[in-house]
Amino acid sequence: MLMNDLIVKKRDGGELSTEEIDFMIQGYTRGEIPDYQMSAMCMAIVFRGMSDKETLDLTMSMMNSGETLDLSPINGIKADKHSTGGVGDKTSLILCPMVSACGVKIAKMSGRGLGHTGGTLDKLESFPGFNISIGEQRFFDNVNKHGIAIIGQTADLDPADKKLYALRDVTATVGCIPLIASSIMSKKLAAGAHSIVLDVKIGSGAFMKTLEDGQKLAESMVRIGRACGRNVVAVMSNMDIPLGFYIGNALEVREAVEVLQGHGCPDLTGVCITLAANMLHLCNGWPIEEATKQAQEAISSGRAFEQMKRWIAAQGGDAAVLDNVSLLPQASVQYELKAPQAGYIHHMDAQKIGESSAILGAGRKTKDDVIDPAAGIVLKEKTGAKVEQGQTLAVLHTDRPETLADAERVFLEAIRWGADAPAAQPLIYGIVTE
Repeated sequence: MLMNDLIVKKRDGGELSTEEIDFMIQGYTRGEIPDYQMSAMCMAIVFRGMSDKETLDLTMSMMNSGETLDLSPINGIKADKHSTGGVGDKTSLILCPMVSACGVKIAKMSGRGLGHTGGTLDKLESFPGFNISIGEQRFFDNVNKHGIAIIGQTADLDPADKKLYALRDVTATVGCIPLIASSIMSKKLAAGAHSIVLDVKIGSGAFMKTLEDGQKLAESMVRIGRACGRNVVAVMSNMDIPLGFYIGNALEVREAVEVLQGHGCPDLTGVCITLAANMLHLCNGWPIEEATKQAQEAISSGRAFEQMKRWIAAQGGDAAVLDNVSLLPQASVQYELKAPQAGYIHHMDAQKIGESSAILGAGRKTKDDVIDPAAGIVLKEKTGAKVEQGQTLAVLHTDRPETLADAERVFLEAIRWGADAPAAQPLIYGIVTE
């Protein structure tokens, strides 16, 4: 079998067999197939697509390229959640204590932020002392004892995806539904959870810009999970507007605390309750109405907030931060960005808002960049708001004052103004179960 023949076959619209896909993925992971040939294959897939069978075979081969995690030492029902990435998306910090307070075990591996999207691990490391590398046995013990643990992905888990994603990132082949679906699901399947909730973000701040593409991705991932015997549901949520009002790592921890204390912003709270209800429905078998009620009660009773304290402390973090958020990293400069004109905010390009936050120090251009946990943006107004000229639109937080001019320019480029109020947008576009 030759890689060149497989490239030609896919280039000409053919369907790759299970054996051909496995030859390609295992050979590339071992270094036997060079980057330039895999780049050509990825581009052929972008133009020709993949069948459901090919996408499943690709997912399984990537999953089996390294170790898989056996969660059997953890008692009870194990669940995981994945977001396709967005701006202000701190849902894992909120969702995990909520569902854990309702009896579901969260054994989760997360990633770091890159580009305009944030990463759960970066947010968690805003807690002084928080350890994302606690080792497998302590990971199991923490989940059994405290109900939650979130760690970084191990080097031996799904090495094909790490290598392939790095290649796609520099060859303009990231935004391809079969490649995205197999990348996400190979990691989730390798991580071992039986019940998985997928948060598929759709809009200007997401990989999927349109509802049509978002639904295709959601359906593809649910099909893969079901074919592998997992319980999977995908929630399609709005990322045409930043989620919540806080963007940046320590700032997003602060907003997560507000939600768990019962006074968070409605859009962030609403998305988290929807995700939690679907996870509780999957894991506990509760009807959605009952699951929604239980998720809301986990917040209103304070149980979810107390669960977060136990989780953070169990991984070495300073849980006192949760009762006194002023202990979180604070930026030395807090610059008020003013509205250049009066009118309604008709649209906020969430990706550009995320890019503005990254310029301030909250994000990375490359995986080796060092982020500033205190950097970011606090929005004062969002899409639909009527503002006056000179009114504060946002507060930019940074320890690098030289970045303010660039960050302000990019932020203002994100806003489209109008004379009339825009139509309201939905938080949730739909739920995919089959």
